[in-house]
Amino acid sequence: MEQSNGPIMQPLRAASADPGFVPGLTGVTDAPQDAVRDAVPDEVSDEVSDEATERVGSDADAPDAPDAPDAPDASEGQDAAEDEAEDEAGPADGPVFEAADRRGRIVADAEGVRLSYDEEACEFRWDELAAVESAKGRFGKRFTVTVHTPDRRWYPIDLLAPDRGRIAAWEAELDAVLDAYFDDEAP
Repeated sequence: MEQSNGPIMQPLRAASADPGFVPGLTGVTDAPQDAVRDAVPDEVSDEVSDEATERVGSDADAPDAPDAPDAPDASEGQDAAEDEAEDEAGPADGPVFEAADRRGRIVADAEGVRLSYDEEACEFRWDELAAVESAKGRFGKRFTVTVHTPDRRWYPIDLLAPDRGRIAAWEAELDAVLDAYFDDEAP
């Protein structure tokens, strides 16, 4: 079925007033400090404040002596623990597709597909997608990826490849990611 570019349907007034109505669009927002404080349970915050008070009290009782140069720093141990936690929470092993030019970027991995163009960005989980198609320009170095959602919306993005050979590599990488993560039998 061919998709026309003309205005057949009336535009959505909600989407024109609030971009939050457009599925997949994400904005850059900072969480308010109240929300961060509310996210931590009271018991945990009380335990943390009690431990901090004990540490301050024990530091005040200790004589002023320089630290031994070969003594391990506690912050180094915490940094190592944080690095290990990040490694465990990192993306799963598997194919990853990344393509970018000076204005746009496409990333497809185990989490889903992320498109960004200039200041706009949207991301889709794999269960939110109906289809992903790619096309290359006939004569130029243009590579187009279009993400289709089940509610019949589509989100195209065009990238300019550095050369024609790179387009073939991008198509092969995207096909590998789609074969690994996209379930085309899903309803």
